[in-house]
Amino acid sequence: QPTNEERMKTNIILCASAAAVLLAGCDKKPKACCSACGEGAIKLITLDPGHFHAALVQKRMYPHVAPTVHVYAPEGNDLKMHMDRINGFNTRAEEPTAWKSVVYTGPDFFEKMLADKSGNVVVLAGNNARKTEYILKSVQAGYNVLADKPMAITPKDFELLKQAFDAAREKGVILYDIMTERYEITTLLQRELSRFPNVYGEQEKGTPDDPAVTKESVHHFCKQVAGKPLQRPPWYYDTTQQGEAIVDVNTHLTDLIQWETFPEVTLTPADINVVQARTWNTPVTLEQFTTSTSLTAWPDYLKKDLDANGVLQCKANGEFTYSIKGVFAKASVLWNFQAPAGAGDTHFSLMRGTRASLIIQQGEAEGYKPVLYVEPRRSPGVKKEELEAALKEAVATLNKTYPGIGCEAHETGWRINIPASYAVGHEAHFGQVMEKYLGYLQNGDMPAWEVPNMIVKYHTLMQAYSKSR
Repeated sequence: QPTNEERMKTNIILCASAAAVLLAGCDKKPKACCSACGEGAIKLITLDPGHFHAALVQKRMYPHVAPTVHVYAPEGNDLKMHMDRINGFNTRAEEPTAWKSVVYTGPDFFEKMLADKSGNVVVLAGNNARKTEYILKSVQAGYNVLADKPMAITPKDFELLKQAFDAAREKGVILYDIMTERYEITTLLQRELSRFPNVYGEQEKGTPDDPAVTKESVHHFCKQVAGKPLQRPPWYYDTTQQGEAIVDVNTHLTDLIQWETFPEVTLTPADINVVQARTWNTPVTLEQFTTSTSLTAWPDYLKKDLDANGVLQCKANGEFTYSIKGVFAKASVLWNFQAPAGAGDTHFSLMRGTRASLIIQQGEAEGYKPVLYVEPRRSPGVKKEELEAALKEAVATLNKTYPGIGCEAHETGWRINIPASYAVGHEAHFGQVMEKYLGYLQNGDMPAWEVPNMIVKYHTLMQAYSKSR
């Protein structure tokens, strides 16, 4: 039998196809094995963190995840901001974390990470220019990868990403992107209600000019994160490094359109047809740029995007219309520099069935908080009193999973009332994604549709990217 020290040093292989952890003769299941060995079976590596999302997956601790995290990155402000956030989590007054960071900053940081085998899950959130390369080589080296969106920002990157999914299958590891918006409660309930035929009816097809599914997301360069003003890395304003909105934030919207409109359905690229796509600029002054990044001059790589007046024209906005299995949908992302007082990032979502529309609004009338409405369709076959009875029955059924939700009459139909405890906020969703991913690692039960639909999602984005040209 191995000693405890030998067990601690043993590499643990977690595969999507195996529910057991292979651990030097230990035949116990992951949960028991982790407890017996005194060290987390899952060991995180953070690679080149440049986005605050890299830290948010560590905002809390997780059972069976080792507290020691190895960080491989170039020396610089991106790394400093990441470590400051981790230290902030460790030293906060309420529920402090206990992460221990081991940092390597040599110029060969990526090659060093691949060779060291100091963990088994690589977390990626940062500059997207090299992200797909990082993903492919990490998977080829036998690492599981949890990557922030987007995993590819150009058609060339997408070809590498498809290779990475092939390699992940061959190596028996899990490549997954961080889709936080699936965990927002109004989105969850919109999806759930669309599955009650007496409420939603059948999914309408729509047309290119009047899509049956619409999602719009408004973001801001200057905002608060973890209670502090967010400092953006200067490269965030360079769409050749961050990616244009049409392939960046639209990753979330495209994912939600698939996930809500065709739940648990395995999609193929042949199901997608992009009809039209466009991008446009957000102007950013040097003063605004300084507020956001603390730099007082434009970096050389941004000078190509300055107009005649010295204002940065950031290609930050993008939208496209497409059909998915014959259902027309539209995804739009807009970036402003700063939100109005009391506001923040906002989301609009419409799903139109033959009996009702399910609409998420997050405007001034809702106090800039997402609210889900159910509106009856103006159709001879839809009687409001029958729809109301069906909605109340559906809400009663959903109460088994989401206790406390209700509905009340609203001027356009009904408003879904949701207890405040469900509104955990965007930052908490990273922990929820992490929990889901850890479950896939430990139990090997990732749904069969997840990988094909990730590939279709990025196929859609690349089609839109090309169409926008």
